[in-house]
Amino acid sequence: MEQEHKSKIKGDILLRVRLLYSLFILMGVVILGRLVWVQFLSDEVRINAARIESRIFRKDSVRARRGNILSRDGEALATSIFRYRVEFDMAAEGFDSLELFHEQSDSLAKLLALHFRDRSAAEYSRLLRESHAKHYRLVYRKDTTYYNSTSWFGRLIDRMRGEEQTTRKLYDTLRDPRPVEILPREVDYTEWQTLKEFPILNWNLGMVYRLVQSDQRLYPQGELARRTIGRLDERGAYGIEALCRDHLAGKDGVEWRQRIAHGFSGRVAGHAGNIDPEDGADVVTTLDPDVQDVADKALRRQLERQNALWGTTIVMETQTGEILALANLGRRSDGSYGELENYALSRRMEPGSTFKAAALLALVEDCGAELTLSYDSEDGKRVKVGKAEVQDSHSGFGVVDLKTATAQSLNVFFAKAIYEAYKEDPQRYVDFLKHLHLDRPMGLEALGERAPLLPEPGSKLWYPHVTLPNLGYGYAVELTPLQVATLYNAIANDGEMVAPQLLREIRRGDKVIESFEKRVLVEEICSKESLKKVRECLEEVVLSGTAKYYLGDTTRYRVAAKTGTAKYAQGGVHYSDGYYLGSMVAYLPADKPRYTVLTSIFTQRGRGTTIYGAGLAGPVEQQLVGYLSTRHPDFRKEITGEDGLTPTRIKGGDLASVRRVADHYDSDAGEVPRKGWGRMEHDSMGMRVVELDNETDRVPDVRGMGLKDALYLLESRGLRVTFSGQGAVVKQSPEAGAPLKRGATASITLK
Repeated sequence: MEQEHKSKIKGDILLRVRLLYSLFILMGVVILGRLVWVQFLSDEVRINAARIESRIFRKDSVRARRGNILSRDGEALATSIFRYRVEFDMAAEGFDSLELFHEQSDSLAKLLALHFRDRSAAEYSRLLRESHAKHYRLVYRKDTTYYNSTSWFGRLIDRMRGEEQTTRKLYDTLRDPRPVEILPREVDYTEWQTLKEFPILNWNLGMVYRLVQSDQRLYPQGELARRTIGRLDERGAYGIEALCRDHLAGKDGVEWRQRIAHGFSGRVAGHAGNIDPEDGADVVTTLDPDVQDVADKALRRQLERQNALWGTTIVMETQTGEILALANLGRRSDGSYGELENYALSRRMEPGSTFKAAALLALVEDCGAELTLSYDSEDGKRVKVGKAEVQDSHSGFGVVDLKTATAQSLNVFFAKAIYEAYKEDPQRYVDFLKHLHLDRPMGLEALGERAPLLPEPGSKLWYPHVTLPNLGYGYAVELTPLQVATLYNAIANDGEMVAPQLLREIRRGDKVIESFEKRVLVEEICSKESLKKVRECLEEVVLSGTAKYYLGDTTRYRVAAKTGTAKYAQGGVHYSDGYYLGSMVAYLPADKPRYTVLTSIFTQRGRGTTIYGAGLAGPVEQQLVGYLSTRHPDFRKEITGEDGLTPTRIKGGDLASVRRVADHYDSDAGEVPRKGWGRMEHDSMGMRVVELDNETDRVPDVRGMGLKDALYLLESRGLRVTFSGQGAVVKQSPEAGAPLKRGATASITLK
């Protein structure tokens, strides 16, 4: 029995051993199978390796530098620079030695104070120490039990052996790796080359900070043409910045970085995945900063004088349609003016009498009218033409011819002439206006240009016997200032209507990627005979008409122009509310046009001294026309009489001095011209230059001029010129009026 019991026990043990062996064998087979699966059949090795690698390495994008927006002469209108923000890790191990940290941080504080000059060295030192104390702490823990063995099994064996427990005082190191900014601002690359030589920033304590790079957009010309240049950020997307975003953006690169410490990594040089960024291309515009500056200042000054709501000034090159200046200034709530909206493109309004050029073209080209065509202008009385009530803002004119009606901007005349010519077939008149491209945008829709509003017979906007006469003098149709300027530019350009252009080319370095050629909208708006009549009428506006005060007797060469005043009614605003758009458009010289200039100012009755186009826009046009006369050699020949033309009302002096007299004599403010500027005459037409002192043996005054004018004037006196800065001249040496020494060096400072 006992033998049986022992045998049974032995059998049980053997069974258990066999089961245990079987279990071990099974586990071995499973493990072996798992190894084979993982090694040869599964992606786990690759996945785990990739997971581990992702913790050590990471792929970052490298931002491409955004391209520049340049003026026609290559000056930067918008440019990008990389800036760097320095973020300190005050919990880094390099700062563990307080003695070494205090020594190095005190030295750094002194250098930062000298460099930034925004706070004292003591303040910088205190900031560094406080930041370190906040992010790095040693915490003492009392009565912490410590055993010889750290595991529970080891401690059990210690107790069984009767070994006593021991205690130790421990310190916990608390680190807060969140970044801390010590420098007062971001720094550019050049500054960083200086700063990285300072203690701590030169890595003498190891990886204790990191650089965060950002791309900052700068506008060297300030507010000049900002609505046209535009922006592309969280505050909006418009203008050239938005239009050319793909060209300007470039292509970001890729770099692989290896983790070095918490929050810190270094670039893996030579990694196959590294791709250098491709910087954005440069956009070359048609804008001229000098002309833009003159337009901005002249418009701003007039808006301030008249307390107007907004204004825009456009300067176009006649033959190409290139826009040299596009100033758009609106009144802010605090009374100042800034580039708030591109009014030249976005404000579609009834233009008023500047539209009479279109009516004039229709009469002479489509209807064959002669300049002797006459109608009774009704001496300023309110009369009915068709079913429309029409009245002129001034009286004194009865029966007049077409030339006089244009010069004096007589509404009744044009309403009658258009109504009588087209009342049987008003669609014919509308078709001719379409031929003038006045029913479509001029090509700048991508920059915000609104399409014109031109009613057609049979539409809900067409009122029989009312709309047609209103279309004769600039009502019932809505155009933007740019579209009006383009029409007059076509008249100046021998009848060829070219699209207004703001872009010249896209280039990367010296390589031109894309060029923007002249685009013709209408090859011939009328015959040469009709064009001659129209241009004769527009020149009469300056010689004897509504533009005479500003562009007549005071001009140095022939100019053609047209003024316009329009009541405003849109949305909830009615004509009776007293809002007006005053405009003037001119091209020059009248016989060989090179530039077209338009100014429109929007105001409300009672805000200023006038609501009429001549008074609102005239002073701006006068200053721009005067400035543009100094820009081209052919203009200088005309003024100096080298080509046989004799200037009127100017006896001596040079071109720049003539402009300086106009710039420095403000008849409205009652200022007195500077000594040596010449004699001034005052009559019912205002102040005019009569005679200039021809002091060719004295250094001229070039303060306030642009660089080109200043160089021309000083070099014409035999001086060698050095200059610094950009903008307008604020300082010159030798001083104005000093004895002139030909061959001497003159220096000018621009700002």
